[in-house]
Order: sequence, then structure tokens, then C-alpha cells
Amino acid sequence: MEPVTIGRAQLWLGDCREILPMLGKVDAVVTDPPYGIGADKHAGKSENGWTQWDGDPWDNERPTAEVFDLLLAAGREQIVWGGNYFTDFLPPTMQWLVWDKGQRNFSLADCEFAWSSQRRAARIFDYPRASALQDGKVHPTQKPVALMKWCISLLPKADTILDPFLGSGTTGVAAVQMGRNFIGIEREPKYFEIACKRIEDAQRQGDMFQESAA
Repeated sequence: MEPVTIGRAQLWLGDCREILPMLGKVDAVVTDPPYGIGADKHAGKSENGWTQWDGDPWDNERPTAEVFDLLLAAGREQIVWGGNYFTDFLPPTMQWLVWDKGQRNFSLADCEFAWSSQRRAARIFDYPRASALQDGKVHPTQKPVALMKWCISLLPKADTILDPFLGSGTTGVAAVQMGRNFIGIEREPKYFEIACKRIEDAQRQGDMFQESAA
């Protein structure tokens, strides 16, 4: 089993339960695990504007307590989106992060919560749902690049960011664009390919910017 290396990023295709024990401890884990709510399936009729996903069963259930033990051991700090779904696996914390989507009483949640290991004040990120769609949605639970950049900015000493649930690669895109090292793990080949392409594009754009600034 060998990773794909793209600039600052090291990407693994496989199960995080097998790969995490192979890796050393990193500065920070920033991730968005499956919530076990069936988000892999379409949430409404196409004529009403809903994307029809193919229904891969990756969101049938939550990761186990064993996975969260590995996740907490993998980094010196952690930010876990969907933390409200995993309170039985995560210790009490001082800091919760909130993504306010700027829209009320929509069929989806008005906001989302992330559990953070930091002993700091809770923080809110205001970012409209419509702005998030500008990234181009290729994954049912895809987070905005701007949101993941905000998370990483709260970890100024973290040179290496790890995401054991890579999905379409948004955390990796944010990390690369911010000049951080990145390690990602994804078990679904389809999304792994998408993540590789998005991170490669982000790396190339970063290299072009550095060349033009030189």
C-alpha cells in the first residue's frame, strides 16, 4: 500500500482503521466523518433542485468508538465536524465551532457543529449556503473550502493537517492553498480520484501564484 504524493499532500486510498496506525502523530486532525444519516442518498426530487446521488452505502452508520480512539491519538489537536453526532465518543470540550449557513427553516440544518479539542472560546463562521455551492458540489456532504480554511486558521502552529475521511478532498485543498502539509485517507475509489484531482489543481494554482510573485 503506497500513497499518492501531490506536492505537499500525501493521499491514501484505503480504510483509515488500517492506515492510521501506520502514520506518525501529526499536528492536527481536521475532518468530517460520516454521520450515519444516509446522506449518501438523494434527499429530494430532482425537479425540486436536489442532486440525485448514486446511493453508495458509506453513510449508513457512524464510525465506531475504535475509529475515534485512533483519530484522537493521531493528532495533537482535532477539529471534528458533525461533533454533535459523536458526543458519546468524544470527551467534553470547551470549544465548539459553528458554521451558520445564513438561511433559516430550510429543509436542511440551519447550521453545523464541530467538536474542537482546543481550550478556547467557541466560534461561529458565517458563510451562506449559496456561497458554498460556488465550489462545485461533487460530494453529498462537501464542506466549503472557505470553512475548512477558517478551521485551519484556528490552528496556526499546525504544519501538517490530517483528514482520515477525505471525501472529495476539501480539507486538502484548503491546506495546500494555505501552504500546509496534508495527509488524507479515503476508502471510496470514486471520491479518492476526485480528491486527487481537486488537490492537484489547488497545488498547481499555488505553484503558479508563487512563480508569478517571484
